[in-house]
Parts: sequence; structure tokens; C-alpha cells
Amino acid sequence: MAIHEFETPDDLAAGAAEFLRDRLRTSTDRTSLGLAGGSTPTQTYRRLRDLDVDWQSVDLWLTDERFVPVDHPDSNARMAWDELASPVAAHLHAPDVALGDPATVALRYAEDLERLLRSSHGRIEPDVVLLGMGPDGHTASLFPGTDALQATDPYAAVFVPKLDAWRLTATLPLLRAARTVVFLVAGHGKAAMLSSVLQTDEPHPVSLVASGHRDVHWFVDTAAASELGGAA
Repeated sequence: MAIHEFETPDDLAAGAAEFLRDRLRTSTDRTSLGLAGGSTPTQTYRRLRDLDVDWQSVDLWLTDERFVPVDHPDSNARMAWDELASPVAAHLHAPDVALGDPATVALRYAEDLERLLRSSHGRIEPDVVLLGMGPDGHTASLFPGTDALQATDPYAAVFVPKLDAWRLTATLPLLRAARTVVFLVAGHGKAAMLSSVLQTDEPHPVSLVASGHRDVHWFVDTAAASELGGAA
């Protein structure tokens, strides 16, 4: 595990984008990048799109999605397309929410990812996965106490009572199979949870992804790291 601390969210975004570029450029074949949703990664995507990456050899996919039309303001696919812009965004594979109910959409996307992310060894193995973390310890749309935490398929539909909404999410088996996991965490509002994740054994959803992972990197700003003491 490595912790990369930056003074400001802008510095964090620049550092994370450069790290992702370097990881994507180390591959001699096709590679994949799982994209985080929400607001935290937007600056990282803007930085990343302007860096020297052979996007023709990178498959982009979503670690989670809201069950809304792709043109809805809350759509993670829309956010990724807007921030990455053309031609980078042309390589994004997103769930098609028009296919039907949440369970059907999740199943179809899981099938797509099984084809997209299968390694030469026959395993489902994402190369790099970018994730965020909520103040409640959720990551992707793996929220505390929800059924998605027990899902075994690569992707799952989950109803989140606190949001009164359906979400689509990568599951623990898929995220744990990634070669590299990168977390972006910014702001004082996440400081207490970050401290709990990194300094206790509490089984938060984000901890279940990160714990024991072979290559996990935390990109945090000073505000988020304010309760870490000497850990950062």
C-alpha cells in the first residue's frame, strides 16, 4: 500500500493523472481502466485526457452507475464522456440502462465486462481501477449493509435505501481482481473515515476492497489526511 498526499485537490488531480498515465503506458498490449463516478475524479479526468496516452489501446469502463438515462445530469457515463471528451471518451464501455430493469442491465454489463477484461490467462482481471470513497465508507456503489457486498457476479444491481435509488456496481470479486487499485479521497468530510480505513480493522466496504490488495494506492489531499497522524 502507498499513500500519496497532496496539498490541494488540484495537486491531487494532477498527481493521480500522471500516475494513471504511467500505469497505462507500461502495458505492451491492450489495457483497461475502470472509472470512478461522482464529483471527486472530474479534475483527474480533465488532466488525464491531455496526457500522452495511447487511448486506442485502452478500454474504459465504469465501476458504478446510477440507474438513470445516459443524458441525465446524474449519469456517471455522461460525466465521464463530458470530462474525458472526444476522442478519449469513444473508448468508454458503459451499461445500457435502456435494456430493462436494473438486474437485467447489470447482468448484460457483467457479460460485457467478462469479455472485455478477460486476461490471456483466462481470468477476469482489470488492469487499473480508479475508485472514490464516501464519508460512510462506500466505494463504487458498494454501500454499507447492502446486498451488493455479497454479490459474486462481476456487476450487480443494488437498491440503496438511504438514496431511495437503484445503483449498478462492480462487485468485490471484480475489484479485488484488479492488478492496481487507485483511490481518490479529498476533503475534511472524509478525514474520519479515511483514518478508520487505514488505521483500524473496521470492515467498511472500501476496506474490503483495499485490505490485502497487492497494489493499492491512496491519493489524498491534506484535508482528507488530517486525522492520519503519522500514517501519511
